[in-house]
Amino acid sequence: MKVRKYSSPEEVKKRKKAVLFCLSDDKKQIIVEDAREILVGEIGESVQDPYASFVKLLPLTDCRYALYDATYETKESKKEDLVFIFWAPEVASLKSKMIYASSKDAIKKKFTGIKHEWQVNGLEEIQDRTTLAEKLGGNVVVVSLEGISLQNDN
Repeated sequence: MKVRKYSSPEEVKKRKKAVLFCLSDDKKQIIVEDAREILVGEIGESVQDPYASFVKLLPLTDCRYALYDATYETKESKKEDLVFIFWAPEVASLKSKMIYASSKDAIKKKFTGIKHEWQVNGLEEIQDRTTLAEKLGGNVVVVSLEGISLQNDN
């Protein structure tokens, strides 16, 4: 997902913004799920809001692992962080939740550069981009996520 700073524009377009991982049919391997990714080059063309598009990729009734390359802004600067997401909707089968939970550390160890980890158990939680913004910002206020302003009533 992350590429060298000196990448050509074509290489950058092929960079993955988001990707989903699932268990293979025999439940013995973790694989990249076919057609469940968003490329940087698609943003602005077929993908207007990469975060909303990413949320739509998630299956409603089964678990997944995901990597999401979040672009956000604080009052001080623009940032990009890699977020590991463990998607375990409450309606997923207990067996699926247990298999995915027990394999989580194995897949996480394969990735470098993960700044944040987020376990999500429901669609409402992940659809609300302020939840991710709070996780990204920590004690710093995030003012926008993926170029979309986060209205703050405080």
